[in-house]
Amino acid sequence: MITWRRVAEADFGLLREWLAQPHVARWWHHDTSPEAVARDFGPAARGEEPSDDLVVMLDGTPVALVQRCRFADYPAYRAELAGQIDVPEAAVTIDYLLGDPARVGVGLGPRVIRAIVAATWTDWPDVSAVVVPVHADNRASWRALEKAGLHRIGTAELDPDNPADSRAHYVYRIDRPADAPTRHGGSES
Repeated sequence: MITWRRVAEADFGLLREWLAQPHVARWWHHDTSPEAVARDFGPAARGEEPSDDLVVMLDGTPVALVQRCRFADYPAYRAELAGQIDVPEAAVTIDYLLGDPARVGVGLGPRVIRAIVAATWTDWPDVSAVVVPVHADNRASWRALEKAGLHRIGTAELDPDNPADSRAHYVYRIDRPADAPTRHGGSES
């Protein structure tokens, strides 16, 4: 069963481990020092940032991080993307990583994405779409989005997380289904 909870400061050591994994570091390019992790994840953990930073668990074991936020809460990011792709006013985006390399390539990524997207419709009933830019070279990530039911709607030139990468990104989207439920319990079987 997939469940999740908000990232807490007690999770920062785990996040540092995950961010240092080669399959994560390649794309996230994040400073793994205690200070950097506290700086970048602390505000969301304390509820001072409007994003949801979530530790995702499989059968109670932490396996992934998902960040979910409304584009409206990050207007500069929305403007950069909306200049190239249609981004609905009430859209959200997600970012994600699987921390344990042994869990990569076994179908867990699409399951996590599907579960978070399904929860988004009920957690935030006003959200009309989930729009996710992903670096064009990150095939594993964009394939996970496709397997989770998102569709590539175009390309965009965006600043990459890793400065060694080009600006080329694919943009994926899924719209709120007409029959989206109105309540969600925060888990997926």
